[in-house]
This record gives sequence, C-alpha cells and structure tokens, in this order.
Amino acid sequence: MKIRKAKSRAKISISCLVALICCVGIGYSAYRIIEWQIDSINTAKQTGEIAENSETEELTDDENTEIIEAKEEPPESMYWKYVKMNLLDVDFSDLRKINSDTAGWISLGGTNINYPYVKTNNNEFYLKHSFDKSYNAAGWVFADYRNKNDGTDRNLILYAHGRNDGSMFGSLKNIMSSSWRNNSDNFIVRTANDHENALWQVFSVYRIPVTSDYIQTSFSSDAEYQKWLNMLKSRSVQDFHTSVSSSDHILTLSTCYNHTQRQVLHAKLIKRRAK
Repeated sequence: MKIRKAKSRAKISISCLVALICCVGIGYSAYRIIEWQIDSINTAKQTGEIAENSETEELTDDENTEIIEAKEEPPESMYWKYVKMNLLDVDFSDLRKINSDTAGWISLGGTNINYPYVKTNNNEFYLKHSFDKSYNAAGWVFADYRNKNDGTDRNLILYAHGRNDGSMFGSLKNIMSSSWRNNSDNFIVRTANDHENALWQVFSVYRIPVTSDYIQTSFSSDAEYQKWLNMLKSRSVQDFHTSVSSSDHILTLSTCYNHTQRQVLHAKLIKRRAK
C-alpha cells in the first residue's frame, strides 16, 4: 500500500514538473513574441524618422564620374546597360545629428533594402542596437569594422539581421527567388558615403552553411584575391555573365537565413563619382 502511495506521489510530482516546464516554456515564448513585436515597431518608427531626416537624389554623370573599365565583359553582360544608370547621393548631415556613426547609404532593387548604414569599432554593437543607438534586437545595417569605407576596400562588407517582417536585410532572401533573378533591373546596388557615390553590379548570390571565408578583407597577393573571387562566383545559383578580376572592388551583403545558414550577395564596382 505504501509503495502504491509513493508511486502515486511520484507520478503527481512528475506531472507537476512537466506542467511547470510547459508553463515556463509558454511564458518564455510569449515574452519573445512580444519582444520581437516591440523591436519591429521601434524599427519601423526609426525608419520613418530617417525618411523625414534624409534627402536623397539621383546624379547624372559629369567630369568627376569614373566608369570602371570592363574590357572582359561579354556582349550579353548587363554591364553595358548599368553603367548608364544614375548614381545615388544622400545628404548625411541630419542623419549624423541622430547618429555620428552614420557611414553611408545602401539601396538594392527588388528588396526593401534602402537604409543608411553605420560603422563602429566592432561587429557586435549594431547586432543589438538600432540606428539611434537604442537597444533593439532587430539591430541595424552596419559595415565591417575592418573596412575603411573610403573607396579603397577590396571587399566592403555590410551586415544586418534577416528579419521575418522584411526589415533590415530580411528581404535579401528575395535574391533566391526566380522572380527576383528574372528581372535584370534588380542586379544593381547603389551606395553613397562621404567619399563617393557608387554603382555595383551583382555577380553572385547564394545561401551557404555558416562560414567566414566570404568576408575576407585583406589578401596577400592579386593571385590570392583572384582565386577568392573565382570561389565567390562559382557559388552563385545563377550565372550573371559578369567577369571579376583582381583589379575589381566588390561589395558583400550578408545576413542570417537561419541559425545554420547565411544569405549572401556579391557585386562589383562599375561606376563611381568622387566627392
């Protein structure tokens, strides 16, 4: 009889423990959902304030515009169309009143990516802070701390979270869809910073298990750089008919697709205008 009562109490204890674990799990999940929603609301508010405090305009070519020579580009390359496109210019003065870390602006066709980007002395701060430096798990778009962001970087790298609501680099997942890749107007990235306004032509898009090999910023030789560029191009899910050589400067956009994969886009510089 005592044994039966002991077993009964044990079953009740286990049931209570399971129920407690379930309650804690549900509570934590609810907390995370609410936190995510609050972060999204704050990000949307921040984006709205940026729209009110920034002035962007398109620039036509002038004597300060440099067309990056592309003798190796095949006739079918969209390069010949893209170099005729206007550059993007941004007045950063009001944005810097909000955040002195403002480093530039990034815009990619066929996505929601049209934001100022920031840069500080590490790659951690803006993973958990918004443009105004307030705490926000949605983070912000930021340049790799190793980059100079002055037009001399061989690989200028921009990061942001892949938010499910499409904010930050959440819409970068579009590059894997046939609808995005079937529209060649999407294959151009425009940036602006204190040193130059630039056009970049996409040459590689892919999804890959977590690795750091594509975010290299320095190279021991042109040969090493060329081998690395060939690796990036070979990963692409689509052939963009775009050549890359050791004389090129490239732009890399990187975000998390999930906990084990990264979504990546690479584009090469084809036109710029120094300030």
